[in-house]
Amino acid sequence: MARYHFTCDAEPEYLPQHSSPADDIYRFAYTITIHNVGDVAAQLIARHWEIEDAEGRTQVVDGLGVVGQQPLLHPGEAFRYTSSAELRTPMGIMSGHYFCVAVDGTRFEAAIAPFVLKAS
Repeated sequence: MARYHFTCDAEPEYLPQHSSPADDIYRFAYTITIHNVGDVAAQLIARHWEIEDAEGRTQVVDGLGVVGQQPLLHPGEAFRYTSSAELRTPMGIMSGHYFCVAVDGTRFEAAIAPFVLKAS
């Protein structure tokens, strides 16, 4: 039986040069590495993010692909990209998932475990 599985690793980074704490603007970069650890090639089609700040405000971000791409990953391949998020507090949490479609038409989601955004 075919196995459909992507893993996702996140590396957040605070961007003080693009932030303005006096104006409650905290910008973060995050680098995501997506690995196809399954045994079927699959394409990342869309993303869903939930970004929550320290006061409980949540932004939901849905869209096609990531950074303008919809990568097709064969078993053992990885795709890495960097994007950014902005909060109104110096700390928050991001989590979400990618919607993927395998070359045989099977649809699945790849979870992105919660990770902390923290100004330091």
